[in-house]
Amino acid sequence: MTSNTRIGFIGLGNMGAPMALNLHRAGFAVTAFDLSESALAHAKAEGVPVAASGREAVDGAQIVISMLPNSRHVESLYLDDDGLLPALAQGTLIVDCSTIAPASAKKVAEAAQGRGIDMIDAPVSGGTAGAAAGTLTFIVGGKEEALARARPALEAMGKNIFHMGASGAGQVAKLCNNMALGAIMAVTGEALALGAAHGLDPATLSRMMAVSTGRSWATEVCNPWPGVLENAPASRGYSGGFGNDLMLKDLGLAVEAAMSVGATVPLGELARNLYSLNRRAGRGALDFSSVIQLYTGDRQG
Repeated sequence: MTSNTRIGFIGLGNMGAPMALNLHRAGFAVTAFDLSESALAHAKAEGVPVAASGREAVDGAQIVISMLPNSRHVESLYLDDDGLLPALAQGTLIVDCSTIAPASAKKVAEAAQGRGIDMIDAPVSGGTAGAAAGTLTFIVGGKEEALARARPALEAMGKNIFHMGASGAGQVAKLCNNMALGAIMAVTGEALALGAAHGLDPATLSRMMAVSTGRSWATEVCNPWPGVLENAPASRGYSGGFGNDLMLKDLGLAVEAAMSVGATVPLGELARNLYSLNRRAGRGALDFSSVIQLYTGDRQG
C-alpha cells in the first residue's frame, strides 16, 4: 500500500491523537473522528482532517484504525446496530490498537471475517511519548497477510512490530507486558520509598538501580519519584502518561485472561489490588506511577 492509502481513524485520546497526526504527516489520507468535540478541534488544529461521525470517517477507507478505551467501546463501535461493520466494503482492513479482552478481539474479528473484512488486533506499547515520537511497539494478532497490508501504516506510527499469532494473540501478549509493567512500577515505588525513609536521596538511589540489577523502564524512563526525571509524569504532578485507571483495567483483563485458561498470576492480582487502592485514594486519572503515593503519602519532594 502506498502512503496515500485512505485511513479512517477512530479515537483521538492521548494515544490516538498523535498516532493519527503521524499518519497524516506520513502522507496517508487520514480522516479522523472522536466523540469529544475538544479532541476533534485539537486534531483539526494540527491539520488532521476530521469527520462529523464515525461512519463519515470510514467512508471509502481502505484501512480503519481504532484506538478506544475498552472492550465495550470496541464491540459497540463495530458490532452495534449502528456500528461500522455494515458500512465497510469487503476488503477493508480493520486495525484495532485498543487494549481489550482477547475474547472481544476474537469476537469482532470473526464478525468482520463474515463480511469479507480482515481485522488485526494491534495494541501498542510505548506510552504517550512513543505515540508522539512515532516509536510505538505494535503487538499484533491476526493473519500474516493482513499484517502485511497494515505494515506501512504501522511503520508510520512505530518502530517495532511483533506478530504474536492468530486473532487475540496481540491482546494476550499486551496484557502479559502490562501485568509485568504494573508490578514492576509498584515495587520500584516501594523500593524508592523505603530508601527515602532511611534518608537516601531518591535520585541517587534511582541512578544506582538504573545501572544495577534493579534496572527497569520505571527507573530509567518513567521514574515514580518527582524530580528524578524531568520528563516523567511524576515531575509534573503525575499528569499525562498512562493513567492509573487504564493500568487497573489492563490488570483486570490479565487476571480474567489467566482465569480463562486456569493460569496462576498471584503478583498480577496483587498489583491489580494496589492500583485499585490508588484509584480509591483519588488518583485514578493520574499516571500509574502515582501508585508510589500509597507508600509515601505527602512525604515526597
